[in-house]
Amino acid sequence: MKHNLPLPEDKKLTVIFRLETGCLGPEGETHIEEFCQLALNKFLSLHSDFLHWGIVPRYDKSLPEMQYVINYKNLSKEQAEKFFALFGVNLGEFEDTLHKKLALLIDQYLGQ
Repeated sequence: MKHNLPLPEDKKLTVIFRLETGCLGPEGETHIEEFCQLALNKFLSLHSDFLHWGIVPRYDKSLPEMQYVINYKNLSKEQAEKFFALFGVNLGEFEDTLHKKLALLIDQYLGQ
């Protein structure tokens, strides 16, 4: 199935990534909001033709680290895999790349 890109806004998948405050060290809680905004700005253009981004602090441990949503409806991992596959993107590789890029951003941020 071929899609015309970019997708309409209501058809895009929202990727919500929740970052633990501890990833920024013992003082992470005081920096997490600022870092999440910085990270969000870095990711906004990544796959922007079919994705929306949400990078937020993970204050509630009962919420998943990664969540996929379309039009206010949660997708299972399997549904997200199918969505990504429509655009030739492997979900596992996407998540690995996301984690690596975030780790680099954290290193840069902490090295300031």
